[in-house]
Amino acid sequence: MKKRIECRIFGRVQMVMYRDFAARKACTLGVVGEVWNEDDGTVSLVGEGEEEKLAALVAELKIGSFLSHVERVDVSWKEPTGEFTDFVIRYRA
Repeated sequence: MKKRIECRIFGRVQMVMYRDFAARKACTLGVVGEVWNEDDGTVSLVGEGEEEKLAALVAELKIGSFLSHVERVDVSWKEPTGEFTDFVIRYRA
């Protein structure tokens, strides 16, 4: 069953390739959505896909990239909107 996750990742997750790590894991799992840095030092991620693939992504997000230190991942499960066709890293201008 398709679902949507909205995640906030806390810890040392900026300037450590965390967004790239999350995007690669999402693409490998066939999850679509986006990931971006927040002003408060956290990272946000929205993903849509099969529930078991999203659960696998959340497990990977909790582990993090080689240089990161994930303290906590808050996850909200929702119904998918179908707004995404791929997974992208969102950058600020």
